Amino acid sequence: MQDPAITPDLIEAHGLKPDEYAEILRLLNREPTFTELGIFSAMWNEHCSYKSSKKWLRTLPTSGPQVICGPGENAGVVDIGDGQAVVFKMESHNHPSYIEPYQGAATGVGGILRDVFTMGARPIAAMNALSFGEKDHPKTRQLVHGVVEGVGGYGNCFGVPNVGGEVRFHPAYNGNCLVNAFAAGLADTDKIFYSAASGVGMPVVYLGAKTGRDGVGGATMASAEFDETIEEKRPTVQVGDPFTEKRLMEACLELMQTGAVISIQDMGAAGLTCSAVEMGDKGNLGVRLDLEKVPCREEAMTAYEMMLSESQERMLMVLRPEKEAEAKAIFDKWDLDFAIVGETIDEDRFLIMHNGAVKADLPLKALSGNAPEYDRPWEETEPASELEPVPEIDPIDALRALVTSPNYCARNWVFEQYDHMVMADTVRAPGLGAGIVRVHGTDKALAFTSDVTPRYVCANPVEGGKQAVAEAYRNLTAVGATPLATTDNLNFGNPEKPEIMGQFVGAIKGIGTACEALGMPIVSGNVSLYNETDGQAILPTPTIGAVGLIAHLDQIIGGEVRDGHVALVVGDTTGHLGQSALLYEVFNREDGDAPHVDLAAEKRNGDFIRANRDWIKACTDLSDGGLALAAFELAEAAGVGVTLDAADTATLFGEDQGRYLIACNFDQAEALFIAAGQAGVTVQTVGRFGGDMVSIGQSSAPLAELSELYRSSFATLFG
Repeated sequence: MQDPAITPDLIEAHGLKPDEYAEILRLLNREPTFTELGIFSAMWNEHCSYKSSKKWLRTLPTSGPQVICGPGENAGVVDIGDGQAVVFKMESHNHPSYIEPYQGAATGVGGILRDVFTMGARPIAAMNALSFGEKDHPKTRQLVHGVVEGVGGYGNCFGVPNVGGEVRFHPAYNGNCLVNAFAAGLADTDKIFYSAASGVGMPVVYLGAKTGRDGVGGATMASAEFDETIEEKRPTVQVGDPFTEKRLMEACLELMQTGAVISIQDMGAAGLTCSAVEMGDKGNLGVRLDLEKVPCREEAMTAYEMMLSESQERMLMVLRPEKEAEAKAIFDKWDLDFAIVGETIDEDRFLIMHNGAVKADLPLKALSGNAPEYDRPWEETEPASELEPVPEIDPIDALRALVTSPNYCARNWVFEQYDHMVMADTVRAPGLGAGIVRVHGTDKALAFTSDVTPRYVCANPVEGGKQAVAEAYRNLTAVGATPLATTDNLNFGNPEKPEIMGQFVGAIKGIGTACEALGMPIVSGNVSLYNETDGQAILPTPTIGAVGLIAHLDQIIGGEVRDGHVALVVGDTTGHLGQSALLYEVFNREDGDAPHVDLAAEKRNGDFIRANRDWIKACTDLSDGGLALAAFELAEAAGVGVTLDAADTATLFGEDQGRYLIACNFDQAEALFIAAGQAGVTVQTVGRFGGDMVSIGQSSAPLAELSELYRSSFATLFG
């Protein structure tokens, strides 16, 4: 089949700007072949090259005594003691999930699991942070069903517990849902596998499932805005098979025990192209591929299609040649393809052959290290508008509005579609704050959370970025975990618009400052830009995934509130209502500034909670919905009523940061007050738990009535 002529329209269709194509001509000193154009398109798009974000990502704190491997590999690696490490990462699959919700979400889960086990870690936990449009939008219901079923369908079949995450709704996501997938695994610190190739003339081996035409051009599609041609992009969405992935994981982990693996890389975005280039680039080697040896499931696939296919459940490995027979026997046993498709070469060259013909011959470094890098113009976000007065409201009416909103009602309809008990190490189920998973065979546990409040980031990117990290810190602390490190998933609109780039820059500054102050370095992550449809951008949504360590299961703060417990708030309350859940859900307003984050107070209050965990029966951080919603959620989970002393709207629903709600016995409360005085921490009594009513000031309602609304609202809307 004749390759098409390289025309300006073809160049534009590959997502390359005229100046980028001019740089390709300069590098090659000739016109590229069609396959070479596809390879440049795959490697130089936003999704793979981070060309708009690299400058700012370099400013993030990425090291610490606990960090074994920071950003740049498939996933981050953090020491948890006893010769063990937790390996984790978060990635987006936003564009594919909007086009084809089930497969988009499913393959997002599959891709993040491969990132973890390609490092030599067995996955032990997954989470998902999902953002959808307004509940009445005609597409929202279909997206919710497809995405949730895709997440559950893949994760449940693969066999990894889903222990937490987020679900939010806002009109800004009407044309662009967000699906951010997180996975974590366990590995021995002396058995971590990396992607840098080494040695000349070493066999490059293709592992896993066969290559098809699904996902061709997926990474390029993910680096562009949506418009009226969206339905034409459906073939760029990958198709997943979780049972094949499970076999691939077992085969890879078994192979890693043999000493056969020099380097290994999963085939994710841009498939064979990106995996081969990254392995060569990191090892300062070239790569030659012979595509007629690639296992294909479709007839007459071209070099272009094979290089850009994003078919799932595939890996690329550089193998010790003397171990070839042993390695092949393992993959034969697991009924997976094992094919030597090329070799490493001692020159800066990416040579692609197909049936004896040269299809691409490129300088390998130019595809990765020399990819374009932009210092895009950016505008600082305008200061938020002054907060107009917020009327006093009956607190029970306000609480009822929050617990029936899809943003704050119980998400059991979602979580019940995910298997959170597989592997039998889940200590704390989804929906109750941070998820907790026991480190199998030990008394240790790991806690996982994901957090961001996009309204805050939109109003004040710096404070919103700080708050996302601070809330993750609090969620881990509230279950007794010492926060270790974070992964980020930075979802924004079109970076070529200075106001959008300004949101990105501000959020990065806030995230970096908070990670530094709270000792939670960024060890992995993902940037997802161009989340726009017809020029309408999503809310800036820099999701923070965080991991904490619980040194012994006895240190978990996991009890329930009981009749007679005292309710205490740790931290200062001023009643900040700007950008609050109350303002949005009750008054349909998004005005005022985001709450400001005092990082020294966050650290001090978090240290206080962990140091005094023996006095605390139950704990939750105060975030969206403030004291009233947090107290209701603690009470509802235990089936016990609650009485709050405050009656004013700002105290009850304000979203001041750095705060925790504690339940404990009276004598324990006395001990906490003494400890707080010594630590310079603010603690105040705000009410008590007991009975069967929710009473706030002069207003009350039966707990059973509010609980029914809270637990049934999501299914009523979407079930």
